Amino acid sequence: MGKGGRMPVAGGDVKQADKNQDIFRRVPHEKPPFTIADIKKAIPPHCFERSLIRSFSYLVYDLAVCFLLYYAATNYINLLPKPLSYLAWTAYVYVQGCFMFAVWVVAHECGHHGFSNYHWLNDTVGFVLHSLLLVPYFSWKISHRRHHANTNSLDRDENHVPRFKETIRSYYHHFNNPIGRVFIIAFTLTLGWPLYLIVNIAGREYERHASHFDPYSPIYSERERVQIFLSDIGFLAGCYLVYRVALVKGFTWVMLVYGAPLHVVNGFLVMITLLHHTHLSLPHYDSSEWDWLRGALATVDRDYGILNKVFHHIADTHVLHHLISSIPHYHAEEATEAIKPVLGDYYHYDPTSFYVAMWREAKECLYVEAEDNDKAKGVYWFKNKL
Repeated sequence: MGKGGRMPVAGGDVKQADKNQDIFRRVPHEKPPFTIADIKKAIPPHCFERSLIRSFSYLVYDLAVCFLLYYAATNYINLLPKPLSYLAWTAYVYVQGCFMFAVWVVAHECGHHGFSNYHWLNDTVGFVLHSLLLVPYFSWKISHRRHHANTNSLDRDENHVPRFKETIRSYYHHFNNPIGRVFIIAFTLTLGWPLYLIVNIAGREYERHASHFDPYSPIYSERERVQIFLSDIGFLAGCYLVYRVALVKGFTWVMLVYGAPLHVVNGFLVMITLLHHTHLSLPHYDSSEWDWLRGALATVDRDYGILNKVFHHIADTHVLHHLISSIPHYHAEEATEAIKPVLGDYYHYDPTSFYVAMWREAKECLYVEAEDNDKAKGVYWFKNKL
């Protein structure tokens, strides 16, 4: 075990060993020799510009694809014989879920004010889109903003906060095996998002119950309560709309056309966020070592293949997103390439397929622990030895 976290297997393929060593190369945890101002200077000025027409064109495209998929599914799948119709519905649920997630990403960009130069328009578009996807917009926006402000802080980060070895519940040892990991991954991808919103699971620990639906939750300040009420109204309006459609079309129809694809949306949301902040190469910091720039740098870009384009490059430009979250997605690739020379070893990319990575991180990244031989005692790394 070296600084990269892995030793090449004797007699193994040298190129593969080198590749694995690079994947698990730890992101430096020392204070970087550059500042956020240096990073911004490296980015072409036009990358900071938001085009309302261009932003809307991506949204219209996503919505048009969602409508076409819906139209094709509801008009033609029922014409197929039974075995083929099951396969067609499965394909529809997955593909529709992917493009619905693209709409989610646009709403997410509204929350970062990367959609347009007008804050009121960003919040209006984001509120409508997220309400239709059963997300409390302002509630999420506020906690997500705090996640960006406290990334990888073990004391103040808002989501996917790793456990310490001594805080892992005893029953978790029974899940530290292949069957247990299948259960944990399935639970995480299906229930992780609603439970995060309802009871703040995998989020920051508070002295009392925290929920994204509670205006008096400790997540929010008194001046933010009105926005939480508005978020709840939008969420309930979305639920009521689904209910009214179900009265006309039936519950099964709504589940096939909307509910099941929405589960795909929620699954990708949890997976993408988890994989960006869960990796053997990434440090976490306690209050004695944490600062904003090092926390923002401790994330990893991932490869989702063709879905990179469908998801508006939210996954393969995530390092940039944590450094400058207001850059529109259509400039993110160019801006990422521009900052790589400045970041040097502080930039990390893992080309591992996301389904392989999900299994690997569930196995390898169980808790964080400081290392005895590390002079910086406030720096913690993922471990898996229970």
